[in-house]
Amino acid sequence: MALIKQIRQRTGLAIGVIAGGLILFLLGGDLLSPNSTLLNSSQNIVGEIAGEEITYEEYIQQVEEFRQSFQQRTGRAPSEVEMFSVREQAWQAMIVERVFKEEYEKLGLTISDAELVDMVQGKNIVAELRQQLVNPQTGEFDKTQLISFLQSLETADPAQQAFWAQQEQLFADSRLRIKYDNLLSTSEYATTAEAKAAYKADNSVADVTHLYVPFYAVPDSAVKITDSELSAYLAKNQGKFQTGNTANIEYVSFSILPSGEDSAAVISEITELTEGLRNADNDSVYVTRNSESQFPFFTYRPGAELPQPLLSNVDEIEAGQTYGPFVTPNSTYVSYKVSDQYEGTPRMRASHILFGTEGMSDLAKADVRTQAQQVLEDIQANGGFELAARQYGQDASAQQGGDLGWFAKEDFVKEFADATYAVKTVGLIPRLVETEYGYHIIKVTEMPKSTYTKLAMLELELVASDQTRNEAFRNADSFAAESGNRNQFTENAQEQGYRIIQANAVDAQSRNLNNIQSAREVIRWAFSEASEEEVSPVFELDNLYLVATLVNKKEAGDAKLADVKDQVTLQVRNEKKAAYIKEQLKGKNTLEEMQAVFPDAASISSTPDLKLSSSVIPGIGFAPAAVGAIFGLQNSGEMTDPIHEDVGVIVAKLNSKTPAGEIGDYSGYQGQLTQSASQRTSYQVMMALQDIADVKDYRYKFF
Repeated sequence: MALIKQIRQRTGLAIGVIAGGLILFLLGGDLLSPNSTLLNSSQNIVGEIAGEEITYEEYIQQVEEFRQSFQQRTGRAPSEVEMFSVREQAWQAMIVERVFKEEYEKLGLTISDAELVDMVQGKNIVAELRQQLVNPQTGEFDKTQLISFLQSLETADPAQQAFWAQQEQLFADSRLRIKYDNLLSTSEYATTAEAKAAYKADNSVADVTHLYVPFYAVPDSAVKITDSELSAYLAKNQGKFQTGNTANIEYVSFSILPSGEDSAAVISEITELTEGLRNADNDSVYVTRNSESQFPFFTYRPGAELPQPLLSNVDEIEAGQTYGPFVTPNSTYVSYKVSDQYEGTPRMRASHILFGTEGMSDLAKADVRTQAQQVLEDIQANGGFELAARQYGQDASAQQGGDLGWFAKEDFVKEFADATYAVKTVGLIPRLVETEYGYHIIKVTEMPKSTYTKLAMLELELVASDQTRNEAFRNADSFAAESGNRNQFTENAQEQGYRIIQANAVDAQSRNLNNIQSAREVIRWAFSEASEEEVSPVFELDNLYLVATLVNKKEAGDAKLADVKDQVTLQVRNEKKAAYIKEQLKGKNTLEEMQAVFPDAASISSTPDLKLSSSVIPGIGFAPAAVGAIFGLQNSGEMTDPIHEDVGVIVAKLNSKTPAGEIGDYSGYQGQLTQSASQRTSYQVMMALQDIADVKDYRYKFF
């Protein structure tokens, strides 16, 4: 957010807005000009949502808004990997705007002016602002600077005012979605009958002996398969074989990982800088000048975890001491100096369950209090605070089990703060706490801490030197120039000893080629520019240069037999093998007689504690039909019919079955089922609404 730059005194708010305009200009250029061939063509559509076409310009504008928000929030431009996430967030926001807007209106969900004011400058400031508006000297949220900024907006230029209005709209949209999701999650309910069934599934146990005949017990040559059978199977099971836009790509990579000389140079530099930090008079100035860290000097508040490399290598830190250098898993070298440790404003951690009463009559409030008291007493007797928070909580913390994180006393309303800071030990506060927002059930999870740590960090990344990179690029560029088509690509790779790697069925939306991450440009080239057999230019990825050739690509839709023949053949062959195995087992009365039919492959084993709720038989694998058939047996010694599972054919004999006993209270299982359903509901509704809206995504042609 642009305001963060001013508040943290790194640059002016206007810079964020101007930078955004420059990025749009740079992104645009010929692409966004009125004479652009792309934008004046029918290919200017990046997708469809609810029958509405989304243009490239609309999408780019949305992406840019999210990119600016990311940059103002983090103080840096997003990397290519992070830009993928930014684009996805922008796309999802466009879907939500078009798909959910109508749902909000139907339900009457709104954000009032008073609520919005409370979110940006009241008692419930949104987390995004709280996390960023931190005084670097104290490490505390500084509300006075926020108020000062908001007051300055009255005389700010229109561009700044528009940008802040955009941020407020994002906050409001986010809160609407939280309300909608909470409404859905709290509407879930499991009946006693459902809870009883879940309890019985978890506690009904069978002792069973089973025969397992894998498909390889029957040679492939024993079953004959015709193309007509394959076609018939595919026609009947087309849903299993739907294909997206995919491509088969081959490539040669040229490593640009740091050499031994590069590593030695970085180690020498970080060692020298560490000694300088040890003797520095002004630690913050020194690391700001010499460190590659995003936040080289930072105050860690009570409860905040210090950097992992420091915790892993030092048992107990001391003020004034310098530690390192240490090497990190992501190939950086770091050293730390504890500039200061001091006692400051205490901070503690707690969770709560809010039963809201805002705007209610006294009679309605009394009903809410009764419900809250009942829930409190249930938690006192049976535990399950986090589960109850998800089920009953009426604010954003409900989805995190009520967790409010670490906070200072002044961060919350007086009644809440007084109650939490008065306790002497962690645990549930044995009474309801009433505030202007409603009744709270509170659980203190961490006692107050007051030690603040100022830490200076030197960080240098181990990267390939220019000499290393230039040598790799020369090799890659020469290879690409000499490979005019796929045949030459293959011949040159073989002659020069380069390994050709295949990436098959690459999805058009993918970002990775096999285990190579951030390869989006290569994939976009394959789908939007390349012809079959064409060789690419040199692509520069994170740690390598890459030259690719497009083998072929396929459009989305129903699969054709030629595309999925191997998968279909496997399924048809297994069906025929299962039928053959069943036929061979006919007339056999014991598992031992059945095993003797396939002595080299079939096996007999036992499971003494198989549960009805299980979908896996130990030693065999996923076999839900067999589990169901086993619990359908009534008497000891009974056997199931041969059952065809994906892993093979199973026959089971029941030794004994112990049904679940009755219990007096199924509320625990009700709560678990309700919580599970609540956690799934939001995602399931989102997917259902997207299906209804018939979302079509063509962004792979552009990004």
